[in-house]
Amino acid sequence: MVGETVVIGDAPLSIDALAAIARQRRKIALSEAAKNRVLRARAVIEHAVADNKPVYGLTTGLGAGVDTRLSPDDLAAFQRRVAFARAVGVGSEMPADEVRAMMVARIAGMAVGQTGVSLAVPLALADALNAGFHPIVPSIGSVGAADLAPLAHMALALLGDGEAEVAGERLGGAEALVRAGLQPVPIGPKDGHALVVANAASAGRGALALVDARLALDTLDRAAALSMEAFGANISPLAEAVNAARPAPGQLAVAKAIYAMLVGGQLADNRVSRRVQDPLSYRCVAPVHGAARTTFAEAEAMVVLELNHSGDNPVIVGGQLLSNGNFDMTCFTLRFEALAQALSHVATISAQRALKLMSPSYSDQPRFLTPMGQSRAGFATLQKAISALEGEVRARAQPATLALLHAADGVEDHAANAPAAVTKLAESAERLLVLAACEMIVAAQAIDLRGGVPLGAGTVRIHDFVRAHVDRLQEDRPSGPDVSRLADAIREGGW
Repeated sequence: MVGETVVIGDAPLSIDALAAIARQRRKIALSEAAKNRVLRARAVIEHAVADNKPVYGLTTGLGAGVDTRLSPDDLAAFQRRVAFARAVGVGSEMPADEVRAMMVARIAGMAVGQTGVSLAVPLALADALNAGFHPIVPSIGSVGAADLAPLAHMALALLGDGEAEVAGERLGGAEALVRAGLQPVPIGPKDGHALVVANAASAGRGALALVDARLALDTLDRAAALSMEAFGANISPLAEAVNAARPAPGQLAVAKAIYAMLVGGQLADNRVSRRVQDPLSYRCVAPVHGAARTTFAEAEAMVVLELNHSGDNPVIVGGQLLSNGNFDMTCFTLRFEALAQALSHVATISAQRALKLMSPSYSDQPRFLTPMGQSRAGFATLQKAISALEGEVRARAQPATLALLHAADGVEDHAANAPAAVTKLAESAERLLVLAACEMIVAAQAIDLRGGVPLGAGTVRIHDFVRAHVDRLQEDRPSGPDVSRLADAIREGGW
């Protein structure tokens, strides 16, 4: 990043840099090195056109139309038709941050210099982002063998068709371009195909989903530490020697991070543990959260790979245009499916910790943590929301990658359904963060009811953060607004 501008093309694009452009509206620029790569690749396209070679999507049709040669005077017009024919998206519309993420991902893919696109196209995409020009893009229509439908809707708006949002107003594509001070993107041979032949929607939205999942996991680490204080947990499972005895991936790092929050309090010295051995939702935090962290890292690596390499077909390698299957997203999708399952495990033990804190037989606290006696409900009905959230995360751990129908007259007979896997993960991360807020509120109440137990330096800050947004429960009151307020504060960077 240079100041407020994110430069694409000199260093690998990270999920955080992409999120800064998509959500914080950072400006974007293409590096000189990236421009030169794009120009060199474009020269290969121009030579292929001059030689009238059969090249998929350049001098032939697409999909089942690969057997159809295009006439030389139809090459540019065909590229405009590419977007119009593939704008088949339906369903709810992608929010602006996801559209921006998709646009960034496509620019990054073009910047690799293996697409053959005209330089004017990635520059036009960058100008649109910087001007706050956001195409209206339906969310359903791609199965992840290139995100043709969402990218086609993006391309339509850039061509002056379709619709776009500018400064909060929804407009026809042509009017939106004028309002944003932009010109329609110029389209030459290969350019229309280059705009749509990528998995930029999956990669861009996937990056945002991972940013949200990471925040949820960070929050669950804090929630677990606070619950341990509230429960008077036995923290021997966090000991370095214990975790080194079976060093599963991620386990020791999580144990160290949670223990660091407890340092300075009585729990860190294991002087207030109430049990020789706690329920698994307390005892197994390090291995369960560690597994989720490890799975997260694998998913992030796949997103970074997609953002910084070319999945184009054909791809320009060594001055040649070669057909390939690099757009296949099986590896990417399997990592997202695994992470969704990991989040389900984290959600389950979070819910179990919260429920244990409300049970006198486990916590030695008043039932449902009400200080007003059993004529009050306390957090009894919050258990319903906790159960619903855990169930929703668990439902989204079911696979979405199998048994897709073939397309293009049987030519496209495999797809990994990456968009569905990304959507599931994003929805899980959103719900997991709310579940973490529930656990924190319950844990803070249990700590207050215990009274007088010195907390760790980290957990006292977490407790204070909760209390800055949610008052201690005395008389029964609606808990839903409390949970939403705390979750919003966490999303807004309150940590």
